[in-house]
Amino acid sequence: MKFARTSASSGAGSPDVTGFYDDATGSIQYLVSDPSTRKAALIDIVLGFRPQSASTDPDSVDAILRFAEHEELEIEWILDTHPHADHLMASSLLKERLNKPNAIGEKVIEIAELWRGHYNMPDAFDPRADFDHLFQNADQFEIGDLPVRVILSPGHTLGSISYVVGTDAAFVHDTFMQPDVGTSRADFPGGSAATLYDSLQTILQLPDHTRLFIGHDYGTDNRPGPAWESTVLEQRRHNAHIGGGTSKQAFVKQREARDKTLALPDRMLHVLQMNLRAGRLPDPEDDGRHYLKIPMNTF
Repeated sequence: MKFARTSASSGAGSPDVTGFYDDATGSIQYLVSDPSTRKAALIDIVLGFRPQSASTDPDSVDAILRFAEHEELEIEWILDTHPHADHLMASSLLKERLNKPNAIGEKVIEIAELWRGHYNMPDAFDPRADFDHLFQNADQFEIGDLPVRVILSPGHTLGSISYVVGTDAAFVHDTFMQPDVGTSRADFPGGSAATLYDSLQTILQLPDHTRLFIGHDYGTDNRPGPAWESTVLEQRRHNAHIGGGTSKQAFVKQREARDKTLALPDRMLHVLQMNLRAGRLPDPEDDGRHYLKIPMNTF
């Protein structure tokens, strides 16, 4: 793992946050912890996947768990923000290894129904069986002594959620990018640029000092290294797509035009079949192997 860095707690009620960068997909994985109790949660952890050979590896999982052990952190939760289209979720593997609950937003049920149609697999995907908790908007739980609040943040997908942890940390996945990049795409099935705008505005209502931790970064010509932390104030003032009070109409026009130029992620049709099972492979067939079904000429 090439890049990892920790954003330290600012004091009582503020979590430590370590981000781990996945080079293959530009994804950021998070370990968020309560400094006072040493309790922690994992957010959007990646299971390695090579589409060329349809093979998986646990290298990222192993590295993050070693870090948590070194820091003497006890992981209480395995969290995801949405069924990812660009990387394979490690939720199922982590649940097996740690025997801790895994969770995602409740609208994953609607996303599963949508993708059953795209895959022509009417009996596939049962999120209630593969996830221990399906969070609703405004649900609350704890990481150690830190309160966590769930915010429904659709747009990139119809069921994405954000986690607001303690007094000053929010994990906002594929909504914002870094301020110099802008925002995330909204053209996947179930996505909506207009809905994404509303979600961005909800996040911007958090206190100015709130640290925002995003789902992806790829660097820029002026900033070659990955970055994933900003603040609400920085995003409100400087975000390339929405900063300075961009109207909804202007944002939607810009976002939809940009999305038309983007290729689909090379892993999407592979990994969504597994991510709608919390990253679990399809059941083995009579030869003991696992198989994926890929729709042709659909997208």
